[in-house]
Amino acid sequence: MGAVGNGFLQAPIFTHKPEIYGPSSNNRNPSNKSLWTRITVSSKPSKISCKLSESGVEVEGKNPTSKGVSSSRSRMEEYNITMNRMMRNPYEYHHDLGMNYTLITDHLIVGSQPQKPEDMDHLKEEEKVAYILNLQQDSDIEYWGIDLESMVERCQELGIRHMRRPARDFDPDSLRSMLPKAVSSLEWAISEGKGKVYVHCTAGLGRAPAVAIAYMFWFCGMDLNMAYKTLTSKRPCGPNKRAIRGATYDLAKNDPWKEPFESLSEHAFEGISDWERKLIQDRVRSLRGS
Repeated sequence: MGAVGNGFLQAPIFTHKPEIYGPSSNNRNPSNKSLWTRITVSSKPSKISCKLSESGVEVEGKNPTSKGVSSSRSRMEEYNITMNRMMRNPYEYHHDLGMNYTLITDHLIVGSQPQKPEDMDHLKEEEKVAYILNLQQDSDIEYWGIDLESMVERCQELGIRHMRRPARDFDPDSLRSMLPKAVSSLEWAISEGKGKVYVHCTAGLGRAPAVAIAYMFWFCGMDLNMAYKTLTSKRPCGPNKRAIRGATYDLAKNDPWKEPFESLSEHAFEGISDWERKLIQDRVRSLRGS
């Protein structure tokens, strides 16, 4: 199952070298090929209005399908404005810097979406990844123009098992309902012991870390707060803790007379008893292949 690290803050690893503008561009270090510093791209909320719909993120004032660099930056701005509003945290996703990720345990990596088949080669060769768990919906993949089919084919060529457990972005209820099956896939992959598991959503800041935290909570003997602190100390992010608590409640309490989750205190199911943990583990494992 692997140790769960030592709690230090770890910078995300980027697979692309970001373009650096201004005087600092003379300070590039070509010897460092994998670890790059995050560069903040300022957004301009006054020019963009975003809202969530059944089909995902809708944008007013800009055309997300326009081509070129401006289109890419527009999509990042649109996404980050929506993410900051829905998650209420100042996190940003920079698509132009490529895939970024953080090693959470000896067997678990949390990161952003791979963008091209070569990213699969990197994960296989540099990180010994044997499984990829993709939490994105089709609409997420289409929004960013990702050719998923080509990457799945590359996974097959490399011997990487590609799995999908889609959940709607920025939707705590969708995340809550998806968590048991996603953690089931993650727990199975880790138990196989053939290599690391790469869990990703779009930015690696919401759905993916939530799945990793739920796994550590349910299977690594931690309470929710410890699991949450362990992950976010390495990868600063803002997964929805209430969704994890709700999924824990759903797995541990199935009596018809149980009290509705919505009526419980804000700290309910941040911890569980040994018998509840055993029940949750059995129920999660029973979802394998579902």
